[in-house]
Amino acid sequence: MWQRVKNHYHLGQAILANLLYWFPSRKLKVIGVTGTDGKTTTSSMIYHILDNAGYKAALISSVGAVINNNASDIGFHVTTPGRFALQSYLKKSKKQGVEYVVIELTSHALDQYRAYGIPVEVGVLTNISNEHLDYHKTYEKYVKAKARLFKISKIVVLNKDDKSYEMVKKYVKNKKVITYGLGKSSDVNPSNFLFKVKLIGKFNMYNSLAAVSALRSIKMSDAQIRKGIESFRLPAGRQEIIYDKEFLVINDFAHTPNSFLSVIPEIKKLSKGKLIHVFGAAAKRDTYKRSEMGKISSESADIIILTAEDSRGESVEEINKEIISGIKNLEFETINLKQFKNTQIQKNKKYVFSIPNRKEAIKFAIAIAQKGDVVLLTGKGHEKSINYGRGEEPWNESMVALEAIKQIRTKG
Repeated sequence: MWQRVKNHYHLGQAILANLLYWFPSRKLKVIGVTGTDGKTTTSSMIYHILDNAGYKAALISSVGAVINNNASDIGFHVTTPGRFALQSYLKKSKKQGVEYVVIELTSHALDQYRAYGIPVEVGVLTNISNEHLDYHKTYEKYVKAKARLFKISKIVVLNKDDKSYEMVKKYVKNKKVITYGLGKSSDVNPSNFLFKVKLIGKFNMYNSLAAVSALRSIKMSDAQIRKGIESFRLPAGRQEIIYDKEFLVINDFAHTPNSFLSVIPEIKKLSKGKLIHVFGAAAKRDTYKRSEMGKISSESADIIILTAEDSRGESVEEINKEIISGIKNLEFETINLKQFKNTQIQKNKKYVFSIPNRKEAIKFAIAIAQKGDVVLLTGKGHEKSINYGRGEEPWNESMVALEAIKQIRTKG
């Protein structure tokens, strides 16, 4: 009830923002992308293909705003900017002669009217899994919030293989709908649109098909789409390989059970030794997913190192206990780091460590990595800050890992 009252305020702010910047989106063709996972990759891919084909394009996503290849930061822990910031980016795009703007839209942004007044040419859905239920309360309400995008979209692109498909269809009326998926019953699938993509995992095939569907809907040629996909590289913090010598170190933003299910088994395939997984769970978010993430990680990882991920004052140790409660694999042994000093990692054993300080956790993971191992860091990805409860502190996951590698190699 209180959130609905607040949303009336948000709506007023959205109307004011549109008036202040004089409805810049009306002169632009907007492609909106929403979903639980894959929004950033799909948005970035659509932007890249447009740019590669010679279109004047802009991107507004969690990794920043890019207008005619000029990038700017949109702030800490932000996916969709606030109403005034979003309208200002749209106005800049309009002034610079941009034709297409790709916007990554969260359920919060849609529920809080941040996209109000923006006519959307194509609305794209990646997938919807249980997430943000601390805010939306039920999966049905979460789906309904996502589906707000389609009320303002001329063309709707849906993932026919996703569990949300039947429910989302109810909110899509009198619209042109394009479906994508791995099966031949989808409008766009690998059988009727052949292409090469230099990305790992089935989840990236879905992201690619979503981008293909969106761009086909605006009549871009298949040749242009294929060329753009082949040259696409993932944005920072998405399966980002930051070290590839005697062992691999990969930085990924995965922070939901669904993204764990998609990413971790694929990363496991890259390992010739052990998979060392470093992760945590953010405070003041869905607590139910903590044990689920522990369960999923333990199905592929050999060594789990639990640490902080924006604990925001909540006890990291308590969060980690909740994650550990989901690890049902009896092969895992929970080790106290003080006890570990005189212990060697044994080849056929699995371990769980809890190291609250994220920098120390990453250093430890890299210190124990052996030839052929993969160190997978998840949860922070591209983010430029971390919150231990003392406010936002500067953070760069990839740089922390590289510094740890440098220290260890120097000692070696």
